[in-house]
Amino acid sequence: MAAERGARRLLGTSSFWLCCLLLLGRPAPAAAARSGSPPQSPGSSVRTFTPFYFLVEPVDTLSVRGSSVILNCSAYSEPSPKIEWKKDGTFLNLVSDDRRQLLPDGSLFISNVVHSKHNKPDEGYYQCVATVESLGTIVSRTAKLTVAGLPRFASQPEPSSVYAGNSAVLNCEVSVDLVPFVRWEQNRQPLPLDDRVIKLPSGTLVVSNATEGDGGLYRCTVESGGPPKYSDEAELKVLPDPEFTSNLVFLKQPSSLVRVLGQNAVLPCVASGLPPPAIRWMKNEKALDPESSEKLALLAGGSLEISDVTEDDAGTYFCIADNGNETVEAQAELTVQVQPEFLKQPTNIYAHESMDIVFECEVTGKPTPTVKWVKNGDVVIPSDYFKIVKEHNLQVLGLVKSDEGFYQCIAENDVGNVQAGAQLIILEHDVAIPTLPPTSLTSATTDHLAPATTGPLPSAPRDVVASLVSTRFIKLTWRTPASDPHGDNLTYSVFYTKEGIVRERVENTSRPGEMQVTIQNLMPATVYIFRVMAQNKHGSGESSAPLRVETQPEVQLPGPAPNIRAHAASPTSITVTWETPLSGNGEIQNYKLYYMEKGTDKEQDVDVSSHSHTVNGLKKYTEYSFRVVAYNKHGPGVSTQDVAVRTLSDVPSAAPQNLSLEVRNSKSIVIHWQPPPPATQNGQITGYKIRYRKASRKSDVTETLVPGTQLSQLIEGLDRGTEYNFRVAALTINGTGPATDWLSAETFESDLDETRVPEVPSSLHVRPLVTSIVVSWTPPENQNIVVRGYAIGYGIGSPHAQTIKVDYKQRYYTIENLDPSSHYVITLKAFNNVGEGIPLYESAVTRPHTVPDPTPMMPPVGVQASILSHDTIRITWADNSLPKHQKITDSRYYTVRWKTNIPANTKYKNANATTLSYLVTGLKANTLYEFSVMVTKGRRSSTWSMTAHGTTFEFVPTSPPKDVTVVSKEGKPRTIIVNWQPPSEANGKITGYIIYYSTDVNAEIHDWVIEPVVGNRLTHQIQELTLDTPYYFKIQARNSKGMGPMSEAVQFRTPKADSSDKMPNDQASGSAGKGSRLPDLGSDYKPPMSGSNSPHGSPTSPLDSSMLLVIIVSVGVVTIVVVVVIAVFCTRRTTSHQKKKRAACKSVNGSHKYKGNSKDVKPPDLWIHHERLELKPIDKSPDPNPIMTDTPIPRNSQDITPVDNSMDSNIHQRRNSYRGHESEDSMSTLAGRRGMRPKMMMPFDSQPPQQSVRNTPSTDTMPASSSQTCCTDHQDPEGATSSSYLASSQEEDSGQSLPTAHVRPSHPLKSFAVPAIPPPGPPTYDPALPSTPLLSQQALNHHIHSVKTASIGTLGRSRPPMPVVVPSAPEVQETTRMLEDSESSYEPDELTKEMAHLEGLMKDLNAITTA
Repeated sequence: MAAERGARRLLGTSSFWLCCLLLLGRPAPAAAARSGSPPQSPGSSVRTFTPFYFLVEPVDTLSVRGSSVILNCSAYSEPSPKIEWKKDGTFLNLVSDDRRQLLPDGSLFISNVVHSKHNKPDEGYYQCVATVESLGTIVSRTAKLTVAGLPRFASQPEPSSVYAGNSAVLNCEVSVDLVPFVRWEQNRQPLPLDDRVIKLPSGTLVVSNATEGDGGLYRCTVESGGPPKYSDEAELKVLPDPEFTSNLVFLKQPSSLVRVLGQNAVLPCVASGLPPPAIRWMKNEKALDPESSEKLALLAGGSLEISDVTEDDAGTYFCIADNGNETVEAQAELTVQVQPEFLKQPTNIYAHESMDIVFECEVTGKPTPTVKWVKNGDVVIPSDYFKIVKEHNLQVLGLVKSDEGFYQCIAENDVGNVQAGAQLIILEHDVAIPTLPPTSLTSATTDHLAPATTGPLPSAPRDVVASLVSTRFIKLTWRTPASDPHGDNLTYSVFYTKEGIVRERVENTSRPGEMQVTIQNLMPATVYIFRVMAQNKHGSGESSAPLRVETQPEVQLPGPAPNIRAHAASPTSITVTWETPLSGNGEIQNYKLYYMEKGTDKEQDVDVSSHSHTVNGLKKYTEYSFRVVAYNKHGPGVSTQDVAVRTLSDVPSAAPQNLSLEVRNSKSIVIHWQPPPPATQNGQITGYKIRYRKASRKSDVTETLVPGTQLSQLIEGLDRGTEYNFRVAALTINGTGPATDWLSAETFESDLDETRVPEVPSSLHVRPLVTSIVVSWTPPENQNIVVRGYAIGYGIGSPHAQTIKVDYKQRYYTIENLDPSSHYVITLKAFNNVGEGIPLYESAVTRPHTVPDPTPMMPPVGVQASILSHDTIRITWADNSLPKHQKITDSRYYTVRWKTNIPANTKYKNANATTLSYLVTGLKANTLYEFSVMVTKGRRSSTWSMTAHGTTFEFVPTSPPKDVTVVSKEGKPRTIIVNWQPPSEANGKITGYIIYYSTDVNAEIHDWVIEPVVGNRLTHQIQELTLDTPYYFKIQARNSKGMGPMSEAVQFRTPKADSSDKMPNDQASGSAGKGSRLPDLGSDYKPPMSGSNSPHGSPTSPLDSSMLLVIIVSVGVVTIVVVVVIAVFCTRRTTSHQKKKRAACKSVNGSHKYKGNSKDVKPPDLWIHHERLELKPIDKSPDPNPIMTDTPIPRNSQDITPVDNSMDSNIHQRRNSYRGHESEDSMSTLAGRRGMRPKMMMPFDSQPPQQSVRNTPSTDTMPASSSQTCCTDHQDPEGATSSSYLASSQEEDSGQSLPTAHVRPSHPLKSFAVPAIPPPGPPTYDPALPSTPLLSQQALNHHIHSVKTASIGTLGRSRPPMPVVVPSAPEVQETTRMLEDSESSYEPDELTKEMAHLEGLMKDLNAITTA
């Protein structure tokens, strides 16, 4: 059966490689046929590039609610392209959209823009997509549509006064989107603006050089499409010029500003004082003169306007106000950003299949733009064949026909984005590239093809071989084709690909007639498939047969770069330095610097050619880790250790959070806040700056500093009944960050009573709506008790379901998200620091919902689960509400849910899909899942469909066996029991375990002893260990998919045995190691003190050299006598039995094994190879399913125990002896064999999962005399061995690499042990715990011999595997027939005489060996 399985495996492997050769041997035009485009004849014309580009692209647009918007887009192509639109990356369904429609030119028209606080369907990023069916797809730049929100005033104008000749500032702060819609009115009339009265970009009004006519009522208005919204009116009083002076203060200070290249920038600066101040500006310590500059202008009040800003205008600006008595100064930073701009755009490319090409794209901008590539509208994801090189260029390796299309380079930064595209056309191999090779073709694939003419094509190149194979390159050579033996005018193309990859690459020879090429930039230890084609002036010829070559493993790599250091250069940059690796193994080509933010798992890298690099754009006050990898011509070397450093601190970039005010009494207010968000603190918060002022006097500001750990502050000494404004800013050692918005609170008019709770509110009114109730109230009548707020409780039938607290100033509140047609009970209570007051109750019933519920949709049908892998299942279904062709044309979507029932409380997971299938990934291996689908369209949904079930495929175990314990067996100190539990992530049925153990935990894993165990057992017994020795154990599980990880090593020290235990245990151990028995050396035998142990623990011979010489001479004499006797027997055989004799000889030479229950095999025989010291016959158990028995492996000399050599004694312990043949150059002496370290290759993976790997107990038997006769007459044992080894080697080469188990050599004298005559009847076995199962038990009717391979070598040197020939006995019928033939050939008295003589010789030999 084993040979039959081997033949099937060999046939399957041969079929697989034959299919691969046929597929790889197909000519290159097959790829063109797959692409769907018709192949071109040699004389066909070259396709030309098709103009396909955007005439108009959408731009960023600002709109208001309720208005209409047009996003322009127009593309040119012949034929006309189809225009579609994406919003936020998703295609818009404009067929069923009432508000959005596609105009004839491709523009998008949005009518009645919708925008509210919680619903913003129109705001977002839009992109125009143009498609020509037979050509490809291009995408436009991305345009942002911003919808201005509802008008809300952040600050409003306040009453103020100004001295004549001074400047005044009236605030009107709205959101940035609404600033263009702000207008000012004076005395309810539109205010004309001029050089003296201006509106700043923020909406603030500045009046300079005030006169009496500037007095009046001012208000600002916002007109954003709907009815105008007006601010509060504020009176501006113009006072006459007094005779005294006043302090110089800023009414409006400049703030940091970011502008885009080409925009205008206004830095506000308004100061007031007596006498009136003069304003001047400086930039970077250099005075500015707006009067002599065309770019600079001084606006009313002193603000600076910079027209058409450039990058040179960026910097720090200082506003200096001076009135002769004093000077004040303020500063602001101007940052200029630049939109992305192309320095080099990609160009159109012609190419052939298997070529490498590069699309070039160079961009600039500020901030530095990011670049992504798009092919036919889809983002190109970098891979082994699509690579981003030189920062922005796209390299495509090994072109295939499907790579044709339009490629676009899209550059984007914070300011905007641009795109540029190019077309790739892949020509047939027989069509020449029209022009000279453009720069976008790499040097490896440039073609200089002349126009093809009609004529004979060359045949396939001959004898393609890999003459040089390295880790990163392979050199190929070949001979000229048979059709052109000279081949002087032939050029060659070498096509190659990774095994299992369809995409081919090509390398061309550099000159005609050259018949070698070197393929560079390969991956180490990788299999590549090569084929060669010749070209002449008529075109490309036949392809050579595929050549499979594997590159060498990686060597000669650089070591780690020493002395890596990193230091923070600024709050956003870190400089890293290092030195050249000490072991560069050649010239260092470049370095790769890897860095990662602490706490994240996303590592970034940058290529560096020097020994230092500064990484910019980092987060402030954030810790990063850095490491460096050096590259030489072989590839990346050893990485350095990580070095961590934190960027420098900076001022906080955000204000404190959750600012709140609590009025304590008429003279104090408590202010509370929270620190800025951690990502914006930019350092250690050292303190907070509190600024407060009276609301009526904006200029008189008081500051208070508190420590960084304090998050509240009591402000005392305030005026009664006065409103105050408060703001807080955080501080670091670098300075003060931005402050919060002003928050106001009013002190009490008098110190009210807070020793008791407030009284009941005086009134409570409710107004129910459909899903909300408007609650309004009036405060308690007793105004002398402090009220700090109101608590509103509400619920259906009970007011205690929900509670909301509002400020004491509030008089109404709207309760949202209620159920229609429901009875709610509402309560209102006033509260202060003492507690809550008496509640006031009211009830209301919400109005009914007038819109009927939509009818449910039909659920999907035909839900099927298709298992794709161990973690992926594809779900498909049908929708009966769709037309017959099942095409989705509306905005419906499907929801897929899935779960597993283990554990029982597992929750469902959901995902949405817009097609009739969904790929569920991330599942657990070997797990049953259930799936169901529902459909949703608008407000209508279906119920869940019927469930479909699917079980994922098995996968290799991803966790080791757990709870590994080792205990000593009671009463047997040299026997241990290993227990364990299955892996927690078995990913399938466990079919077996492998126990590794060794006395050296640091030894290579192939040097550990292994013990296979069947998968249904969780305990195993190992015998014959060395006493008082530490052992280390590891366990590895396997299933049908392969081996899992190993467990951690578990240490166990065998106990020390007392004198009473040692001798019985040693004697009970029987034969150790290889299963053959030692002659009885007597109970007083002790091994000699010197030379008793081999280097691997095998005992040496206790006999001296003279005794050994006597044994060898005696054995030789006996062997000669036996050969003479056999020769006499053979000469006397009759010719009538020759055919039967040859049949028996074939049975013996075929290594058939004797059955243990053969009763007729009586004559003893001695079969000894003196040179190889090998005992040949090995018995096979007749039991088809024997219990696995203990198979101890000898660990030291104590494991060898003398046994009785009498031929009629019972054999209680049986062992198989597997001994590998030594190589011809190996030493045959005992000393030479002690130096060897045998290995036995154990092909666990080749065994079927349900078949246990066993070691069979043996009964020492002797082959019939006819076996010796046949072997002497017809076959040389050495020849048989050689042929067996050849067959075994070929079988082993076709398989995969197998784990090996080391079997130490047995006692040398075991080769001279006299085999016992098999006892009558089937042998009995002592059942034992399974241990050391090395070889599988064969079936009883197994006719084909087995050849086991053993690797014999020393620890430091590997040797080729050598065969272990296991002879097998003939079947029972053949044995009987052979014995009958023998009996018919001899007379009874002659046979008796010869047997008696032979028994006498064997007794003499036993006496010698016993002595």
